[in-house]
Amino acid sequence: MIRARSLKRRVRVSLLRFGRHDQVVLSILAVVIGAAAGGAAIAFRDAIGGFQWLAYGFSSENVASLAAALPWWQLLLAPTAGGLLIGLYIRYLMPGGRPQAVAHVIEASALHDARMSLTVGIRAALASAASIGVGASVGREGPVVHLGASLGSWVAKRLHLGRVLARTLLGCGVAAGVAASFNAPIAGSFFALEVVVGHYALSAFAPIVIASVTGTLISRARYGDFPAFILPENWTIVSFWEFPAFAILGLVAALAAILFMWSIMFTEDTVAKLPVPAWSRPAFAGLLVGLIALAFPEVLGVGYEATDKALSDLYPLWMLLALIVAKTAATAISLGSGFAGGVFSPSLFIGAMVGGAYGVLATHAFPELSSGHGAYTMIGMGAVAGAVLGAPMSTILMIFEMTNDYELTIAVMLATVIASVVTQQVHKQSFFTWQLERRGITIRGGHQTGLMRRVKVSSVMDQRYASVTPETPIAEVRLKLQAAPWGELFVIDEDGALCGVINYADLHEAAFDTSHDSELIADNVARSVPALLLVGDHLEAAVKVFNLIGEPHIPVVADKKSMVMRGLVHEHEVMLAYQRALNQARAEERGEASSRSRYHRQ
Repeated sequence: MIRARSLKRRVRVSLLRFGRHDQVVLSILAVVIGAAAGGAAIAFRDAIGGFQWLAYGFSSENVASLAAALPWWQLLLAPTAGGLLIGLYIRYLMPGGRPQAVAHVIEASALHDARMSLTVGIRAALASAASIGVGASVGREGPVVHLGASLGSWVAKRLHLGRVLARTLLGCGVAAGVAASFNAPIAGSFFALEVVVGHYALSAFAPIVIASVTGTLISRARYGDFPAFILPENWTIVSFWEFPAFAILGLVAALAAILFMWSIMFTEDTVAKLPVPAWSRPAFAGLLVGLIALAFPEVLGVGYEATDKALSDLYPLWMLLALIVAKTAATAISLGSGFAGGVFSPSLFIGAMVGGAYGVLATHAFPELSSGHGAYTMIGMGAVAGAVLGAPMSTILMIFEMTNDYELTIAVMLATVIASVVTQQVHKQSFFTWQLERRGITIRGGHQTGLMRRVKVSSVMDQRYASVTPETPIAEVRLKLQAAPWGELFVIDEDGALCGVINYADLHEAAFDTSHDSELIADNVARSVPALLLVGDHLEAAVKVFNLIGEPHIPVVADKKSMVMRGLVHEHEVMLAYQRALNQARAEERGEASSRSRYHRQ
């Protein structure tokens, strides 16, 4: 009897400990977030259909076919009027008066402890759904990623989780959103890990996979177990000698990806110079997109219908080439002028047309060695999308999940890797990191940079320093320098403001020649402060200053207006703090962070 009670007690204690284990908690939350993000992806697609019905009178994936039957004035009016309303909505309801998408998720993960606003996430999703619904040439996957990430962040915030778990839950929302959009749970998992979380440690990998699978199941319950695109039965790689053609396609895809990204930023810069209010720009963009749609209705919305036709070899060469130009222009105009949406769908569209056109030419040149236009279309999709998104691994896995074709996936791997490497070497960054850098935000160093930005200069500041007034005689300066803890004196006036700095090199002859002591004071030999830091600065700013000036000590002031000195920061202390931040980041990736840092805000 006693043994039975003891056994029950041990089992109860073990279950309680198990229930408190990180991975158990994360797994449960991953299911919740995966289901929520999967449902959000469905709701987002329904919202697109609703806006589409209001704008065009129909709700369908086959936008191009149905739009071609509409009167010309409706193709112009719907995106123009819709653009005006969307511009006003973004101006007054979105932070900074600009749309949000994947770049903001990456920023939140790397620099802001994975904190995002669910309210902003919902507003951003509505703006994107409306943009796609009225015909803007943008993607729907980016907004779903942003919305899923907002849901994950909201759960983390409500439970008061620390940055480690918050970042993992953010990744769970991202993975579920991608997986639900493409019916591709493996690709969703790796996209979250590759683009957002930034590492593949088991502590994050397991819950993200669970969320991705959950999101996929929710999507399949609504839409069935079908790939995102209509694919032919199978493709066959005819010959080993076809792989050089796939490699060249990778180079062509890199060129297409670079031109696509450049066109968006060029349009954004050009539109920003126009003497019109920012909220009115989507209206003008909508008019231009409508004009393009009069000739090529395929550019409206996400464009999956046209992508399906390209995969089925239904377009001639001239149409493929024309759609490359039309879709690039329409997407650049839409995103560069302020419509909300992503670049995933447009990059797949352009990649399909690039691959299809290349396949037509390759088949014409070597018909006996060609696998067919459709195979090249799929390879082009993966290559361009992987290069634009900076996510070659998840893109390759997405193609594999959609086709279930190992041989074709090898060709996709070759072309995608080549396209990504060339794009990285020429363009230096993905579309998302480029977006951030244009806003003055750099995430080089990833989460380590975020850790450095969380540590304030004041936390490593040394308040031991020697000072003199500007009127201090040179003889006293000489004596104080001998006792100065860091071999430097700081000249501070009666208001406490830093005026200059003195070391032995600044004294010159006066260091040993006392014949002019009666004539010299501290102000005569002090030099201007080479650099300074503010109390509120973070360690990343300190590292930049140390690298710039090469000084071992930097004074810290309250603010640049008063210049009141608060202390010193030493280079070796900053480097130690930097090393601690790196160690902490690596510990987080391995799941070795402390209980406090993992479960509570810092």
